[in-house]
Amino acid sequence: MDTDALKAFIAIAELGSFSRAAETLYLTQPAVSKRIASLEDKLDHTLFDRAGRSITLTEAGRALLPRAKAILAATDEAVQAINDLSGQVKGELKLTTSHHLGLHYLPKYLRHYGDRYPEVKLALNFKDSEIALQQVLDGEVELAALTLATQADERLVEAMVWDDPMAFVAAADHPLSSMASPGIKDLAQYPAIVPEANTFTTQLLSDAFTAAGLTLETRMATNYLETIKTLVSIGLGWGVLPITMVDGGFTTLPVLDKPLVRRLGIIHHRDRSLSNASQAFLDLLLASRRAN
Repeated sequence: MDTDALKAFIAIAELGSFSRAAETLYLTQPAVSKRIASLEDKLDHTLFDRAGRSITLTEAGRALLPRAKAILAATDEAVQAINDLSGQVKGELKLTTSHHLGLHYLPKYLRHYGDRYPEVKLALNFKDSEIALQQVLDGEVELAALTLATQADERLVEAMVWDDPMAFVAAADHPLSSMASPGIKDLAQYPAIVPEANTFTTQLLSDAFTAAGLTLETRMATNYLETIKTLVSIGLGWGVLPITMVDGGFTTLPVLDKPLVRRLGIIHHRDRSLSNASQAFLDLLLASRRAN
């Protein structure tokens, strides 16, 4: 089956647009449409319903999507396995990372890796940690750098690389900021601005509230820490941010006796061997952890 056509199919399915898929694949829209038409002819089924500007998968398209991803993953794995026979580090490093790690932790390591292994093509993908974890489980990527889950998944090998201490913060004019020593019971009286409930960060925060017999009240949920920082700074609620993001525009609230700390690290699937490119990047991060 034509892998280029499958790549076009997956891009359209995920983006919901032929034009956006064409931009992502660096192709013209007619070229993408031609690939889909060829694939539909070969399968003798229509893959997309095109109702006005809306693009949705047909039943055949929904059946093909996970199989198309599996075919491309197997093809990439086969090519990488052959390349790895030489013992050289080359090919492609597919790495999914959360926005926070990708912006604040990984750049120096990626630069070091690129300098050491110039023949490796880097495919960096930004996703929420929960989605990144699922991509590793599904075999879409070999490695993911993310906030580690509060409860480890036995199917994964995880390595913590960084501690990420968090601070409870509020705007200077928020009622909590005028308290001499606010506690977690005080926070429970006001709404918070936090990531989505299913995120590892909010699970960690919810656990702290549950341990105190309290309920976490939220005003708004967003997974972008920069957005949380902005909304907290204008007084819409209190929040929890990595200490590295806290500046003079906030009041830090000494709520807990022990700081809330996220575990940041890297994961891969326990039952899948790593390519030379992925193993080299993993080794680089682990060496850095040992050095620190």
